[in-house]
Order: sequence, then C-alpha cells, then structure tokens
Amino acid sequence: MTMRYFTLCAWIVAWMLTSAAGLSAGPANQLTEEEKAAGWKLLFDGKTTQGWRSFKKQSFPDQGWVVEEGWLHCLGKGGSKGGGDIITDAEFDDFELEWEWKIAPAGNNGVKYFVIETRDQALGHEYQMIDDEHAQGVDKGNRKQLTASFYAVLAPTNVPVKPAGEVNRSRILVKGDRVEHWLNGQKVLEYECGSEVVKAAVAASKFKNTAGFGNKVRGHILLTDHNDNAWFRNVKIHELAGK
Repeated sequence: MTMRYFTLCAWIVAWMLTSAAGLSAGPANQLTEEEKAAGWKLLFDGKTTQGWRSFKKQSFPDQGWVVEEGWLHCLGKGGSKGGGDIITDAEFDDFELEWEWKIAPAGNNGVKYFVIETRDQALGHEYQMIDDEHAQGVDKGNRKQLTASFYAVLAPTNVPVKPAGEVNRSRILVKGDRVEHWLNGQKVLEYECGSEVVKAAVAASKFKNTAGFGNKVRGHILLTDHNDNAWFRNVKIHELAGK
C-alpha cells in the first residue's frame, strides 16, 4: 500500500463524513466577505433570536424554540406547549433567501413567504420541508405535499432531498412575479405569481377561499411550528433591487 493510496482513502472518508453530516462550506451563521459586499444579511446569527417574533405579536415566544449549537431549534411539542410560528421583523419584496435545515424522522415543517399580518392567519406561500418517506397525514403520491413544493399548490420535479436527520440546503428566489424553489443546488420549481397556472392551482387547493392568495405581495418570512422537531441555520437573505 502506498502513501498516496492511504491519503486518497483518508480524503474519501473525510468527504463522505462531511457529506453525510451536511456541513457548511464555511463557519455556520457567518457571511463571507463576498456575501457582505453583495448585500447579503443574516436572519439568524446562531446565538440569539433577534429579528424574529410571533405572528401579530412584538415578542418572541417564551417556549417551543431554542438556540443550541448554532441551530434555531423548533422543539415541535405542539398544542399549548409549542411556541407557534415565528416571523421576521422585516418585510421583503424581491429577494434571495437561503437556509440549511434538518428534520426529525416523520417530521413536517416549512418556510413561508409573502406573509402579511392583515390576514387572520399566518398564511403564505410555503416551501415544504418534510420527511418524504415517513411523514404521516400526507399523500406521499402527491408531490404538492412533499419537500420543496409550493405546499398544496404546485409540485416540484427531480427533488434531490436528503433523508430525515441529514442537512438540506434550500433557496427561494423572488424576482418580480417569478419565484424559484431550489434544493441542494438544484432548481426544482419555478412559477409566476398571479399567472393562470397558479390561479387554477390555488382554486383547486385548500387556499381557494383566501383572497389574493397566489399573488406576489411584500411580506414577512415565516418559520413554521408544525408540532415536529426541526432545525434551521445559515438563514440569510439578499434583497434585490428593481423588478
């Protein structure tokens, strides 16, 4: 056995461990100098819940969410023990949003955007995050309910999702009326807000009676509390100029 062989084996093992753990390319919850120069901002600093609050409240929930080891952890206890959904203090129009996440086995969670507080409920277009294989209460044959979908409205295609417990990287791009969903470096869904396709899909969904649903609005980003353990980190946003 040559030293080169052992070096190659060690590199492969290290690469496999890094891939399996879903480790970030750099330090977690930090922006690179290039990202700072481009205008990216962290929505979660890895240490505090600054910049987040409950829907229609000015404070962060006192239970149900904790910051631990660089993750924003939704404890998922549900009911009166849960913390409920949380939203950003700020509202956004055109943007790129990126984050890393993992979910417990059979878990269900999501990230919503276009969330406005003039509605009675914390509704928005939801990027679904779910254990596609083991989740309960969903139709596993309906991709509108599975990972990276526009939940209950539009299905993604060729979804490279990692299983529960492993780290996935997601991205949402909103530019004018165009929206893209990305997962682990691959675009899996694209749609136009207010288009005939979206109108028809909304009309066939549980959101059919929600006025204006499917249209693009300036709103908050929301992390859901769906009664299951879920973890978020490297949550960052780049606001885009113009339409």
